Amino acid sequence: MTEVEIGIGKSGRVAFGLDALGIVPSRRTRDPADVSLAWEIDAYRFDLPVVTAPADAVTSPVSAVSVGGLGGLGVVHVEGVWSRHEEPDALLAELATLDAEAATRRLRELYAAPIRPELVVKRLAEIRESGVVTAAALRPQRVGALYPFLLEAGGIDLLVIHAPAVSAEHQSRAGEPLNLKRFIGELDVPVLVGGCASFSTALHLMRTGAAGVIVGVGPGGADTTRAVLGVGVPMATAIADAAGARMRYLDESGGRYVHVIAHGGMRTGGDIAKAIACGADAVMLDAPLAAAAEAPGHG
Repeated sequence: MTEVEIGIGKSGRVAFGLDALGIVPSRRTRDPADVSLAWEIDAYRFDLPVVTAPADAVTSPVSAVSVGGLGGLGVVHVEGVWSRHEEPDALLAELATLDAEAATRRLRELYAAPIRPELVVKRLAEIRESGVVTAAALRPQRVGALYPFLLEAGGIDLLVIHAPAVSAEHQSRAGEPLNLKRFIGELDVPVLVGGCASFSTALHLMRTGAAGVIVGVGPGGADTTRAVLGVGVPMATAIADAAGARMRYLDESGGRYVHVIAHGGMRTGGDIAKAIACGADAVMLDAPLAAAAEAPGHG
């Protein structure tokens, strides 16, 4: 670990983003036909190491089914427009025609509508009926209130507890925070939880019983977490730290493997390859998928 002096009394670690790294060929090469990109979470196998970000502009029930059919994992944001409005496609098409300022105002109006339990059940049922793995995402503070409705949809295969920064020891005077270890221990479905960006946080999340941790907090200059709060860790270092935590947990748990899913700062196939080389099992994509014309946000 290399530390540098920031100023008198302050020091920090040197960290690396994916764009600072390159993959060096070794003395032995392998036929691409002999290489598998498949990975597994619990009983579920995926041919592609790609997870869609739970964001309205990225993942709809339709796109989740499409990605699932290609071998990836589509994750729907339960708190998004899909659970608040009966016909969200027309609303998203309207947003795509607005400039950034007007779109932000309109989106706030759309999110002012309450979450409708019957729509939560309907959207998840649409995915389940297609035969692909059904995955839903919630913020930690909404898990207790909304998780029962996920069960009404016939159950889900994977639960994603996702926020810009998640820890296993959240403190709040506003109410009782979610006890991740107790909650995950009572579930029959595997849980992916994040984001995190350090060895200690990843290790603590693994100890809650999570099947996977999502790694990435403010990894790029365009990330709003870094722009607004100044909080962020370059992606390559964050992934490597989480992979190191996995090795520690693998030893202390007697062989329980926890998946590392890298999220943020990836724009190209090369970035995905470098994320996996740093220790990720899969990547969660947002901006590259949102830019597609077929995406819910119309590119």
